[in-house]
Amino acid sequence: MHTATIAASADLAASFEITALPAGFADDPFPIYRALLEHAPVKRFADGSVMLSRYADLDRVYRDTSAFSSDKKLEFLPKFGATPLYEHHTTSLVFNDPPLHTRVRKIMMGALTPRAIAAMETGLVALVEGLLDRMADKGDVDLIEDFASAIPVEVIGNLFVMPHEERGPLRDWSLAILGALEPTLTPEQHERGNRAVTEFKAYLADLAARRRANPGDPATDVLTRLINGNDGQQLSDVELLQNCIFILNAGHETTTNLIGNALHELLQWPAEKQRLLAEPALVDTAVDEFLRFQSPNQLGNRMTTQPVTFEGEEIAAGTRIHLCIGAANRDPRQFDEPDRLDLSRKPNRHLAFAQGPHLCAGFSLARMEGRIAIARLLERFPNYRLAGEPERTGRVRFRGFSHLPACVDSNGATA
Repeated sequence: MHTATIAASADLAASFEITALPAGFADDPFPIYRALLEHAPVKRFADGSVMLSRYADLDRVYRDTSAFSSDKKLEFLPKFGATPLYEHHTTSLVFNDPPLHTRVRKIMMGALTPRAIAAMETGLVALVEGLLDRMADKGDVDLIEDFASAIPVEVIGNLFVMPHEERGPLRDWSLAILGALEPTLTPEQHERGNRAVTEFKAYLADLAARRRANPGDPATDVLTRLINGNDGQQLSDVELLQNCIFILNAGHETTTNLIGNALHELLQWPAEKQRLLAEPALVDTAVDEFLRFQSPNQLGNRMTTQPVTFEGEEIAAGTRIHLCIGAANRDPRQFDEPDRLDLSRKPNRHLAFAQGPHLCAGFSLARMEGRIAIARLLERFPNYRLAGEPERTGRVRFRGFSHLPACVDSNGATA
């Protein structure tokens, strides 16, 4: 690398601040990620927090829950205050340590067994084909609104046996609540997030009351299973409602971004798109490569409970740690040619679903949704194309699109 290029990259890493993101970062964070990986793998920010970007360092954090806590009470109280957002994000599974994390996860995983997920496939295929039929009738479509976001909302609504006519607000509630997890928060985001938690919680309280009166099959109804508990352990009312919100949010956002990002990347890498069209069986490894290449969740967080050392630098106990998943998944120490999309990449031990005890509970379901959605759309519309400027969400923690205008027709030809 040219000396001037190295110096520019080092300057980029040195000037980066998580609370004052440079223009264009949400559109393309990868030049900064490369600079951090090379020049500042332990990046200290003005507020005292630290960002880790290398794969091995994130993998270590994920696997050590004693030194790196997921509990967010200390971090989120100054950010949210005593608000509905604070109650939600400090009660949900993802932002907690054992024993709450262990208890909730065990109950949840009982409803997401391999057999239960496999049983969902027929219904998922029918859902996807129905969406594709409607897209064929329209011709001009939005790959997010008409397809990517519609799939997980329906799948998770089905898991909770939620009446179809009641699913309309789910996506907006999810976007508002998760939007409040951005590194910096506007008053408008704060207000929208709190209103969404309040409305979502009220809806779920009513749904749970109906379900208690008329229980479903615990093998297929996640809400009934959460209400019943497991091995004599039950969730409190607050834990029940907040973890229902978490399941709906997490399953919606990651899968929408996975599908949307994948369909966009295939158009940026036409040779890889042709490979997948010629070898449909590649879709399994392709889904993992899309997850690595454009990770739906770009940032994670932990707090140190004791002094730790990374890359020769000591980090004090009580330090907030930012986990840069988007950078770790392009770490050249772990992945050959990390900035190249390779749909047959093996091995591909990406961190898009985290690792260790906090490995995403719904990763198998998300993979299945991605596999079926991408494969079926390509089969029906192999020559789909963009029909306007893609619009990103503008968020940096969750990477995806809010709109992907496209042209398709029922014969798969360019419209």
